[in-house]
Amino acid sequence: FHIFDEINVAIAVVVNAHSVFLLCLENIRSSLPTPELIGLPDSIENCLFLIYLCFNFLIYGFFMLDDVDRRILRQFQAAPDVSIAELADRCSLTTASCWRRLEKLESSGVILGQEIVVDWQALGFAVEVSLRITLDKTQTTAFDEFLAKARTVPEVLEIQTFLGRVDVRLLVIARDMTHYQEVYRSRILSLPHIADIEALMHVARIKSHEALPV
Repeated sequence: FHIFDEINVAIAVVVNAHSVFLLCLENIRSSLPTPELIGLPDSIENCLFLIYLCFNFLIYGFFMLDDVDRRILRQFQAAPDVSIAELADRCSLTTASCWRRLEKLESSGVILGQEIVVDWQALGFAVEVSLRITLDKTQTTAFDEFLAKARTVPEVLEIQTFLGRVDVRLLVIARDMTHYQEVYRSRILSLPHIADIEALMHVARIKSHEALPV
């Protein structure tokens, strides 16, 4: 694949050196940018661009975003509950064009879905603890067995794995300290293959924002 990388980079350099992506083929390929190459015959510019697209899609398999896609993502992240017509108006697109692009973003896996965020504190949970856990890795099944059991603990909201001294981080919530001690002693400490555990009590959330800088 190294030779493909070099060819892909070379083509990208040629395209980027002679072009700017200005327009989208809304009625043909609503999600692909169209190059306007300067100083090259139409047949050469089309050939270069198609080869460039083929290498990216067939070898790397990723979805190419243009400025309009990014505009849609910015607006959609800021207000995911707006109608398609309102989103199209904010992005200066027709409703049909906006809908086609959203469909493409979803089918390509860029947009994974929408979710409802519930404030667990409003439901009476006042304690949040981050548990940093090191596992006994002398057993090859330690990770799988630990994660399988940790997933069954209702008070565990997040499970993250790491490379380094700490292997796993669990985010645990509880109604109060008494409830937390109960969860910790009866459900956390009983998880398999724990070699070391460190508890960090949550004080304040300074930033919690899932919108990506597109």
